[in-house]
Amino acid sequence: MADRKSHRQMTSAEQVRRSESRYGRDGGAHVASDSTTHDTSRGSRRGQHIATRADGAQSYAQRIKKKRRKRVLTIVLAVVLVAFVGVGAAAAAFLVRLNNNIQSTDSELVERFSEPVAMQDPFYMLLLGVDKSEGRSEDWGADASNFRSDTIILARIDAPAQKVTLVSIPRDTLVDMGVNGERKINDAYSLGGGDYMTDVVEDLVNQKTDVHIRISAYAEVDFEQFTSIVDAIGGVEVTLPVDVVDDQYAHINLEAGTHLLDGETALALVRSRHAYDSYGGGDFYRAANQRMVIGAIVKKILSLDAAGMLGAVDTLTQSVTTTLSITDLASLAMQFQNFDVDTGFYTGQAPTESQYLNSVWYEFLDLEGWSEMMDRVDSGLPPYSDESQDFTQGVAGSIGVSSGGNGETDEKEDEDVEEPVFSGSVLVLNGAGVSGLAGSKSETLIEAGFEADSGNADGSHGTSQIYYNGDAHAVALGVAETLGVSEDNIKENDQGLSTDYDIVVVLGTDQAQ
Repeated sequence: MADRKSHRQMTSAEQVRRSESRYGRDGGAHVASDSTTHDTSRGSRRGQHIATRADGAQSYAQRIKKKRRKRVLTIVLAVVLVAFVGVGAAAAAFLVRLNNNIQSTDSELVERFSEPVAMQDPFYMLLLGVDKSEGRSEDWGADASNFRSDTIILARIDAPAQKVTLVSIPRDTLVDMGVNGERKINDAYSLGGGDYMTDVVEDLVNQKTDVHIRISAYAEVDFEQFTSIVDAIGGVEVTLPVDVVDDQYAHINLEAGTHLLDGETALALVRSRHAYDSYGGGDFYRAANQRMVIGAIVKKILSLDAAGMLGAVDTLTQSVTTTLSITDLASLAMQFQNFDVDTGFYTGQAPTESQYLNSVWYEFLDLEGWSEMMDRVDSGLPPYSDESQDFTQGVAGSIGVSSGGNGETDEKEDEDVEEPVFSGSVLVLNGAGVSGLAGSKSETLIEAGFEADSGNADGSHGTSQIYYNGDAHAVALGVAETLGVSEDNIKENDQGLSTDYDIVVVLGTDQAQ
């Protein structure tokens, strides 16, 4: 994965060559920004000053001197709510009220996510923070076309493995939106709301990597409620590697070290990006702080007693819109009762390269790095293979795990490596609902040296699982390698599946490619 720090120092000529090489542009091509088309030909840039991110701060200050609107980071309540412990039938009325608080009223979203989420399997969820503050709505109107999603997080939630992974996608990432042209990804919300943003994020994975995902749930957070969320749980504890000083914009001045933050201060921290101007793109460090605060909220809620949790959840649901019901979230919470934020909470950021074109900053995906990251995420690993890939480390705050480079989560690397065996009997069950899939995979296994039969599984499955009987773990490793299934999805057969075979494979939609 490319070294992000070096990308901040590209010359104008290098930027032009990289842009033209990547997109094959000629003098008449263009890149669209938030709402304006910009000419990016060589002639238009000749003699142009290429600013640094830090230079942009002064220009930004002049533009908003007369009016400053709160831009608050999203706190992903759907992830926070996995800490909610169900309280039984006596709380039915309370749950109904909570459900009414959080349920999406967007008909397109409701229709899109009408299929129940298979929570026994890992699933993906899109988490957005959109500025719909009262002042902005009064100025521009309440229609979705007037808003952009300043915070975009793709979450993978794996209840059986007790893992939650958050991957931030920079809001300035340039993507091809088909008939809408090349635009910053945060424009997608203004063009088509949460439904269209879901399409764009799915495409960013499915068309740019070897991983195929389906986003099964959606959550959107009201910025204005952030302070009450943190105050409702008695504040959150964070550790900052460096001083965070942003008096002009976010109004924050915190020394390096550990702090217990109230709602107002936590809000300032997750809003602040200009505190990091001297390190490069402040958005990236702000995004890392966002993920840290999300983890801190989850950790704090897990420490509360039942009464404290109920009060916190009541406050939380007043600021979230989601396609999940409170029953869904309570079900997840029951599965996450033993969740350890320090070891099971994974975070990272889509790798991009910054370019300054016609007075506008864009982020271009590092396609090789993005593919590597999503392959790890989809396999249940931390986003980074090595801590050096996280250039925000040691500057922005962090919580949980970002990489497997320190042996924190890649525990198998410290154990004796078991060699895979490419022989034995295998039953392949089709749980993807794709005709002929089990038969096709059986043929693949036979060609590799296995004996294989096929059949159908009960129900539908998103992620493929490999179950072994007896001491056939090495055979399961061979099957996993042959089919391209993660070793993390190998389990002992305790599901009541057939014991007439060494291995039983339950194919999910991830194999239907």
